[in-house]
Amino acid sequence: LKPSHGRGHRMAELAAWPCHSSSRLQHGYEGQRYCAATSQVYSQIKRLPDKGALHEAHQRGRKRTVEKQWLELEEKVAIVTGAASGIGKHVAEVLKAAGATVVVADLTVETGKELESMYCVKCNVADPDSVNAMAKAVIDRYGSIDILVNNAGLNRPRLLVDVKGERPEYELNVKDFDLMFNVNVKGLFLVAQVCARQMIKQGKGVIVNMSSASGKEGSVGQSAYSATKGAVDSFTRSWGKEISPHGVRVVAVAPDIMEATSLRTPAYEEALAYTLGTTPDKLNTDYKKSIPVGRPGKLDEVGWTVAFLASDRAGYITGTTINVSGGKSRG
Repeated sequence: LKPSHGRGHRMAELAAWPCHSSSRLQHGYEGQRYCAATSQVYSQIKRLPDKGALHEAHQRGRKRTVEKQWLELEEKVAIVTGAASGIGKHVAEVLKAAGATVVVADLTVETGKELESMYCVKCNVADPDSVNAMAKAVIDRYGSIDILVNNAGLNRPRLLVDVKGERPEYELNVKDFDLMFNVNVKGLFLVAQVCARQMIKQGKGVIVNMSSASGKEGSVGQSAYSATKGAVDSFTRSWGKEISPHGVRVVAVAPDIMEATSLRTPAYEEALAYTLGTTPDKLNTDYKKSIPVGRPGKLDEVGWTVAFLASDRAGYITGTTINVSGGKSRG
């Protein structure tokens, strides 16, 4: 609002005026508003607005915009691998809600299509040619890569030795080992490398790797998967040291027990239960005993952690893994 220079002067137009704090824009005598910091009169109005209505409108606007204003991701281009489902989908949706332009890079999508208003690029993270083509498509379309969420991954519960000898298919074999390491480790490296090259050219960027609490703690029946996530943590520490001097931060997020997704199929539940020495109907759900906060994590809680780490608000955080575990896992 432009300042009014007399009682009879009416507000000419709406414009941004540097009142030092919106909380200092106060009501003066009837029909007048002024800035308490400068004592400048901002406008003449016939009557004071209802304070309750003003507060309600302010809260509605604040709820819609506070995350965008605070995280400042509106000008950022973010790639999320494995974003067509599971945690990756929630991360992509949160980044979009925070204002970022999000690209869904996934093996199950079609290039050029949209998923909930997010541009899609088909990508096999374990294939160098596919990864290079995906990065080129994003740069050609948007001109930059500001955020990479290295989320694509998979888990097959497998025992080192099936001591009971009842389900040999749940004993770790070369095929399952190679599949997990190709996607979770090789794929993570390939996507990080091509995106980091672009980010270094830009002089800025953030890579957020998706780890797991099992990478720190180990997990019965998930030795190969745990090993891949331990590698993710090691990559994060090393890359943070290597490329942070060039303006590119590298961090990781390690979720623990989360709410179920469509990826948790009956086949997965059966394999998990067998490797844990139980049955699917008896898998532990007494979270009050195993998780200090007493519940599994929400997928959006992982998403908002990623959004914060990807923003400049987290500009001093690099080369480390952040637990999202409700207090269950080591820091």
